[in-house]
Amino acid sequence: MPQDSTATAEKEVQKANEEKWSKTLMAAGWTAIPSVILEKQHALGLDAIDMNIIAHLTIYWWKRANLPRPSVATIAKAVGVKPRTIQKHLKKMEDDGFITRHQRRRTGQSNNTNLYSFDGLIKAVTPFAQEKIDAMAQRQQQEAQRVARKKPTLAVVK
Repeated sequence: MPQDSTATAEKEVQKANEEKWSKTLMAAGWTAIPSVILEKQHALGLDAIDMNIIAHLTIYWWKRANLPRPSVATIAKAVGVKPRTIQKHLKKMEDDGFITRHQRRRTGQSNNTNLYSFDGLIKAVTPFAQEKIDAMAQRQQQEAQRVARKKPTLAVVK
């Protein structure tokens, strides 16, 4: 039974996204990025190219165990910059602990594309997410208290 409700919920999400973006765009593919990453990119020290790289990597990451592995050239072409620019930004995000690059070496041949994991980014963004969740809960509580307050009764003045 839980699978039925999950499937129904997924269909509802798909329908809502199709209403926003159109069936054509949704059929071409979509990706999910937690909004707190977008909201806190400046606080994290991420620039526009970093965010484009993260967004592009997420296109290839649908299951936790299957890490994204597009080539630097593929990312560069999508973002509209030179491959070296992508390499520099990936290195910076790796040095900052946001991305972990897993090299896939082959003997006697050129290497396979790298795998990228976001564990560091997830860890860095989690406090911001918790802060946002706490603020939303506080607003809900304040709203509930406001609604629950006794309403003044009007008296006719003579």
